[in-house]
Amino acid sequence: MRTPRLTVAMSVYNNAPYLAEALDSILRQSFTDFEFLIVNDGSTDGSGALIDEYALRDPRIRVIHQDNRGLVASLNHLFVEASTAWVARMDGDDIALPERLAAQWEFVSANPGHGVVGTFSYLIGPDSQKLGKSGGHKPVTHDELCGHLEDGPLFVHASVMIARAAMLGVGGYHPAYRHCEDHDLWLRLAEHTRLANLPRELLAYRVYPEQVSHRHLVEQAANAAISWQARLERMAGRPDPTAGLEAMPPLSELDTLFGRAGVAAYVRAKVVNRMLFAPEALAGDGFGILLDYIGESGAEPRTWRAAARILRSGHPAKAAAAAYALLKAG
Repeated sequence: MRTPRLTVAMSVYNNAPYLAEALDSILRQSFTDFEFLIVNDGSTDGSGALIDEYALRDPRIRVIHQDNRGLVASLNHLFVEASTAWVARMDGDDIALPERLAAQWEFVSANPGHGVVGTFSYLIGPDSQKLGKSGGHKPVTHDELCGHLEDGPLFVHASVMIARAAMLGVGGYHPAYRHCEDHDLWLRLAEHTRLANLPRELLAYRVYPEQVSHRHLVEQAANAAISWQARLERMAGRPDPTAGLEAMPPLSELDTLFGRAGVAAYVRAKVVNRMLFAPEALAGDGFGILLDYIGESGAEPRTWRAAARILRSGHPAKAAAAAYALLKAG
């Protein structure tokens, strides 16, 4: 059989409420010359059976059923199994607009040297209703994207089309960067290929309370900050100390891991900045980081405001502890 020009890669884990819309949006693309490679990562909600039903109807679908291994392992598996030079990411809870693949294919065909191209997106809710703000307008050109590498966000992850050779050349997604595996990947790819976004809203990105970005804000922010420190090591010609890790060590061990002072303090500052308007994170997983940051940096107006937000969110004991730490820090 003739090899298609493109692989669409989707990892699915318990996406049943939204999966049919996601699958239909790919199968109805105006660009049709693709294989649709789907990993069912041990779903328990009927997603696997639904994927199999679709595969019976459309020969472009190739399904891999596996025990649950997590997103990073599943995505790396998809890139290894892809049969084409280009791979387009897609999530099982989003919707690709009909011209998405065509527009991206046109761009990569006309712009050799680019290894990653994403698109803008707009937000939809659990019932697919369009929300009142975009949420998906990113830097567009390679130079603009490189100017935002430290803090991002650079791409809507589910919107990207990636050159498979570039992806495999940098070692794929690194498992230690849980919940920000994509940001670490963009930083590494930027050292070897050109990046771009199409300034068109070609993906409907679904937001709902159970999403990773809602549930793991602290770990996501910490790992994103660590990924920047790892880039600084590579750019200085030193080995990336995180490259072979399966998980990140505690923040208190980061200076030792990197062999230089200041890494942990940098990460704490970035996490606190990310948490300032997320009182549940401030009072939850991020509370110890907040106290350590106050001890290092002293009392600041923004950390006093953080203590007030913790109080208003219904955590008086932790608000009092934060206020005590602020008073001690002077």
